[in-house]
Amino acid sequence: MNTTPNFQDADGFYERLLDAHQGLSREQSELLNARLILLLANQVGNAQVLAHCIDAAREAVE
Repeated sequence: MNTTPNFQDADGFYERLLDAHQGLSREQSELLNARLILLLANQVGNAQVLAHCIDAAREAVE
């Protein structure tokens, strides 16, 4: 799992992500996030890397 920043344009990505949520209900926003997670997970593809990412994300919120 790569935890080193690897964004070409982190601010642009974040702005686009926020824009994608504009005008959506909470439910729609949660669905957008879920769909985005699945699309990005598909890009990663590796089950072990995805498991490490899930664990790291969980640890960050505990």
